[in-house]
Amino acid sequence: MPAPTRKTIIAEQHIEQAIQHMPFYVVEYIRAKKRAALSPRTLSGYLHDFKRFFDWLRQEGFTTAESNADIPYTVLETLKKTDVELFIEMLMEEKIEKREGIYVQRSIDSTTRFIQSLKSLFNYLTQESEDEDGECYFYRNVMSKIKSPKKAESASSRSKRISANMLNGDERDEFLNFLRFEYVKTLDSRQAARFEHNRLRDIAILSLLLGSGLRVDEAAGLLINDLDMVHADVRAQRKGNKLDTVSITRTAMEDLQNYIAEREQLYKPEAKNLYLFLTKYRGKANPISVEAIEKIVKKYTMAFTKGRQMSPHKMRHSFAKGFLDNGGSLIALRDQLGHNSIETTALYTNLSQEEQRAVLRVMDSKKDES
Repeated sequence: MPAPTRKTIIAEQHIEQAIQHMPFYVVEYIRAKKRAALSPRTLSGYLHDFKRFFDWLRQEGFTTAESNADIPYTVLETLKKTDVELFIEMLMEEKIEKREGIYVQRSIDSTTRFIQSLKSLFNYLTQESEDEDGECYFYRNVMSKIKSPKKAESASSRSKRISANMLNGDERDEFLNFLRFEYVKTLDSRQAARFEHNRLRDIAILSLLLGSGLRVDEAAGLLINDLDMVHADVRAQRKGNKLDTVSITRTAMEDLQNYIAEREQLYKPEAKNLYLFLTKYRGKANPISVEAIEKIVKKYTMAFTKGRQMSPHKMRHSFAKGFLDNGGSLIALRDQLGHNSIETTALYTNLSQEEQRAVLRVMDSKKDES
């Protein structure tokens, strides 16, 4: 079974610390969602949102409670739709410090997460909670009246924005071949020695991301025994702690085998250290972090594109487009990517269809000329 990543462990630690300052009904909610195998990272994010919400309730005088832990659920029961809308307006207008002295407005995605986290809490309190009489704590769910803000972006616009910053078509193979044969030529002797030490690992990571569509944390948490080299599958832990078998390309499996053949000699891990991807820190082999993989992707994509850095999520986009372009079905892609909803997967159809539209436009223009 894939092991928890460093981010997951940190999230679990944050949950245990944060619930000490939450009302009893939030603690019950967290325990219930843990039993339902909701991701620790999701629950940790929810707790950040709950704290901001309860802080706001006290600041705005909705309760006289001296601490968030003392806020009774009756305060949530009696909130009006306009009250919650004031909270959402505050979120959308709030300035977030991106880095020292630089402030930006909260994104729509961030605001939507706040709404979804509160919807989840209110759904639990009005549908799943139980008092001494076997009744829910309350039944009036004000969050059911709240809609998430919509992005002012068309599917075509989103498609162009994503396509402009990912690897398309032959670029995926060209990128990996650049790492295998060309990248070292751009380095000085010291840089080249450092690159050679991690070359097989880095190629294996990038080949896996481009050849499977795995999320970065799913890749970071893989163990050696999660690989099925006969069928070219990996066993990954998806969102919600769901175990899933994910098929990967034969190229990716070959790159993984090349890395595994040298893994022990390169990193000298302890026998009990079964993490697939390792890094050396203070002479000891440790599992690679999500942040380290993100830096690897950015470094090599910048070198390949001469300045246009990408993220692991763009690798996922690149895989999805290639999957559809090569005849894969939307349902198969949904399963491959680990989406819960076909609607989420359908967003990738615009990436694949843009080339078809371009061809049709050329056909029309030639028709007009005749």
